Amino acid sequence: MAQELMKKQSDGNVAVAERTRNAATYTPRFDIVEADGELVLYGELPGVTKENLDIRFENGQLAVQGKVEPRHTGHEFVYGEYGIGDFFRSFTISEDINAEKISAELKNGVLTLHLPKTEAVKPRKITVKAGK
Repeated sequence: MAQELMKKQSDGNVAVAERTRNAATYTPRFDIVEADGELVLYGELPGVTKENLDIRFENGQLAVQGKVEPRHTGHEFVYGEYGIGDFFRSFTISEDINAEKISAELKNGVLTLHLPKTEAVKPRKITVKAGK
């Protein structure tokens, strides 16, 4: 019965493991917000530790990859939605980002990435002068 329930969860709205390269992988969910002068990404990564997380930014590509260890060993699952095993997610960032100032924080299963824009692409206010 547990196997039947596990197979039924592949509705596209959950982090379902799939077999690739002889290992279970999944794609974590992210929100991307444009804030003043930066892009902020929020990723759901329950069970991830900073030691099992690798983040890289190169040539406009942001890659987030890592591994989630099984949390409940020795139990038979009736249903499971949390991703376990290897994960990978990449983004093409069209903005000019200051790679030296990218920062990341992992807290309560949420990864927050701050990608500050370069000065050249930040919006600036243009002052209008009165004509004579």
